[in-house]
Amino acid sequence: MSVVDVFKSYRDTHGQPTPVLHDIDLDIRRGEFFSLLGPSGCGKTTLLRILAGFEQPDSGAVVIGGRDMTGVPAHQRPVNTVFQSYALFPHLSVADNVAFGLKQKGVRGQELKTRTERVMETVQIGDLGNRKPDQLSGGQRQRVALARAIVNQPEVLLLDEPLSALDLKLRKQLQVELSNLQEQLGMTFVFVTHDQEEALVMSDRIAVMNRGRIEQLGRAEELYERPRSAFVANFLGSSNLISGTVTDIQAGGATIQTGFGPLRTTQTQGMTTGQPVTLSIRPEKLRMERDMETEGNEIRARVDDIVYTGAENQYLLEANGQRLIAFQLNTDIGADEDFGYDEEVALYLPPASLVVLEEG
Repeated sequence: MSVVDVFKSYRDTHGQPTPVLHDIDLDIRRGEFFSLLGPSGCGKTTLLRILAGFEQPDSGAVVIGGRDMTGVPAHQRPVNTVFQSYALFPHLSVADNVAFGLKQKGVRGQELKTRTERVMETVQIGDLGNRKPDQLSGGQRQRVALARAIVNQPEVLLLDEPLSALDLKLRKQLQVELSNLQEQLGMTFVFVTHDQEEALVMSDRIAVMNRGRIEQLGRAEELYERPRSAFVANFLGSSNLISGTVTDIQAGGATIQTGFGPLRTTQTQGMTTGQPVTLSIRPEKLRMERDMETEGNEIRARVDDIVYTGAENQYLLEANGQRLIAFQLNTDIGADEDFGYDEEVALYLPPASLVVLEEG
């Protein structure tokens, strides 16, 4: 599936066009779990609706299986969509909901029964065939919606935030099940979500969207460890951003003069002396100790607040008038690993963990 130079706008209350997608280019590989990730209003659902055929772009094209889908209505495209609202028929049983698409295609008799039962077993609702949707839990209704979408064996399954209405524990369970289902079927999944953890857990690749544009596209680890922009760094988890100016570039890395003093990074690509840059470092990459002997890249800070989250402590720090955040896993190693309010600490910023963002 490919998206080629897709542009889309809507009219505002004054009749003026407001762009929602700006020249989107994507190549989604056959059989991959691909996620569109971004905040509300970034254009991800509009893009999904264009893929499905529910919306038409102002310009550009969608290509599925080598065929240009321009002007092809939704019901004639080799895709199916799973919605956040499930969109089940309340008067039909689970089995009839699942079988609906097959009946529309003229499948009857034993083939209809066999294919319906097989897909219901695949999504673990084999014993719910006679129930109505209002007799099901949220997780069960979502499984019915999935079964109905995949029973026709589409080339591409589009999923519009299908887990967002579920409670946290069930959502995490279904994340794993959905990822396993995609691998089992070998089908292309295009998944829309605003939940960065969900995208990181499930996806082969992720397109991070912001204001109708793709900020960065890549594998989960690449996006998290090497964000290109401040938006990606902060949307995919937490990040400490530090402004500075390049003062020295050598084969092993570069020196950035910051408000905390000089900091070394192992990055040099595309950098020039005198260039203003922004550094990003993840909170869990900071090494926090009471006393530290290092050869640079050390910051003195004060513990301003502590947030206990169970698995880790999050330390909110003040250093030279700037707020920083550090994460440390809770362990039973001993009290020496804990820091108190207003305590002075030393922070070490590993050069390999300091990422130079493309935005200056």
